[in-house]
Amino acid sequence: MTATNVPRDKYNAVWLIFFILGLGTLLPWNFFMTATMYFTSRLKDSPMEIRANLTGNDTAEAVSSRSVLEAKFNNVMTLCAMVPLLVFTCLNSVVHQRIPQSLRVMGSLGWILGLFLLTAIIVKVDMSPMVFFIITMIKIIFINSFGAILQGSLFGMAGLLPTSYTTPIMSGQGLAGTFAAFAMICTLASGSELQDSAFGYFITACVVILLAILAYVLLPRMEFYRYFQSSAPQPPSDEENKLTLLAKESTSESKPVAEPVLESSFALSFLTVFKKIWLMALCVSFAFTITIGMFPAVTVDTKSSASPGSSWEKYFIPVSCFLLFNLLDWAGRSLTAVCLWPSMDSMLLPLLLAVRLVFIPLFMLCNVQPRGHLPVVFQHDAWFIVFMIIFAFSNGYLASLCMCYGPKKVLPHEAETAGAIMAFFLSLGLAQGAGLSFLIRSLV
Repeated sequence: MTATNVPRDKYNAVWLIFFILGLGTLLPWNFFMTATMYFTSRLKDSPMEIRANLTGNDTAEAVSSRSVLEAKFNNVMTLCAMVPLLVFTCLNSVVHQRIPQSLRVMGSLGWILGLFLLTAIIVKVDMSPMVFFIITMIKIIFINSFGAILQGSLFGMAGLLPTSYTTPIMSGQGLAGTFAAFAMICTLASGSELQDSAFGYFITACVVILLAILAYVLLPRMEFYRYFQSSAPQPPSDEENKLTLLAKESTSESKPVAEPVLESSFALSFLTVFKKIWLMALCVSFAFTITIGMFPAVTVDTKSSASPGSSWEKYFIPVSCFLLFNLLDWAGRSLTAVCLWPSMDSMLLPLLLAVRLVFIPLFMLCNVQPRGHLPVVFQHDAWFIVFMIIFAFSNGYLASLCMCYGPKKVLPHEAETAGAIMAFFLSLGLAQGAGLSFLIRSLV
């Protein structure tokens, strides 16, 4: 079939399916992240426990202060999410050619759905703060492990399609955060009990995951997708690689055949692809190191300059931190559907990513509380909002450019491996950012 006979993506169905699958990859993590109020409310030390250990004026102050589990929840949650994401993205990069795509995608979505149903059930179950904390972190580890396999598989699938089909995955992931933040704000506005709101939160996530499962089932039925899936050149088999290497070895008169004479065909393929996309891989890793280093572990502790007890103070973090970040991040990701600037080979792209380092001191000097080392320079809420707008939009746009360009710098049959490598370095950046967040928060 010639290029002129390439089928159309009728009704943009394949684009929409990748969008829904992208939404499904990050919605679970975003629902955990934006439900911080629910999680921390279940980690408070009870007044009875506090009064048993304190007397006098210290008691009132201790009751109103955060427990150790509350104070460390955001940092530990981020670490428990990003490290498994890195490990399992790495594993997916290694084994994606050996495990069927359908098993990786459907298996991951199925396990994520089951874990979220469990999370919704636990909302109604009473348990001690420590037990709840441990169970929550275990769930986060497993959800992000399966999310990593799903994400790597999706980017590999998109690598077989035209460049623009990486954009719906990134846009869907961006919308996941926006959707979760908007749901959080609606919950606050409704005045519902926190437990009932949390139950609705997690059931909503289950519905979206079911939608993603349905979307994946429909994908192979799309003629447009089947064309690119079937027309992609197949990589040489392991046996063909071995025969090629043995032939080269046998023609050498200077050396006898040594053991072992063969490298893994996958290792050769991996290194060959990485040499072509290393700059894009490092760029996307750096982008998310800076982003996760600040958001949400540091930015979520920023306090409003509005009068205590005001309505804006209640909505400040849900709106200015979560909704604003996710909305602008989504806008940046979506812009790559119509604009790809700087170009693939331009050094301006890594330069623009390097400039984002300035956001570390800028957010540290906002009204982050409690703090023990640095002064507050940017007290007013407007400063934080302006920084957040530029921070979020630049992350979405520049990271999406890297993810779009990576698979297009290699041969067609290497595109899935390139997508898996890019997903691994994206996860590496997330894990590095999670570790960096501990250091940055301690320096404020």
